[in-house]
Amino acid sequence: MFTACSHTASPLRLGGKWTPKIIRCLEGGPRRFSELEVPLRGITPKVLTETLRSMERDALITRTVHVGAPAPVTYALTALGRTLLVPMAACCAWAAEHLPTLLDARDAHEGPAAAPR
Repeated sequence: MFTACSHTASPLRLGGKWTPKIIRCLEGGPRRFSELEVPLRGITPKVLTETLRSMERDALITRTVHVGAPAPVTYALTALGRTLLVPMAACCAWAAEHLPTLLDARDAHEGPAAAPR
């Protein structure tokens, strides 16, 4: 069973499975690609790259290349990306209140043959 709105599970999707999870990971400040892979267990490097590019295209994040060899790259939420934190928090509050009911409804729908959690 998952907890309501951890960075690993969300009952609602925003622009794909990984976008809200990445937003949550960047909420505390910029992170490097490798720093995003750790909390986003299960995401492949290809999917993470594609999702970050999509989020950059949509102006939700910025990609900054720093001086160095190799050049470190960080990703950060933009002002537009930060505007999603409030509605995401509302979704998390809803999930915290209603997740048990939602899970019970799913179990009831799947019937008695469904595998236990």
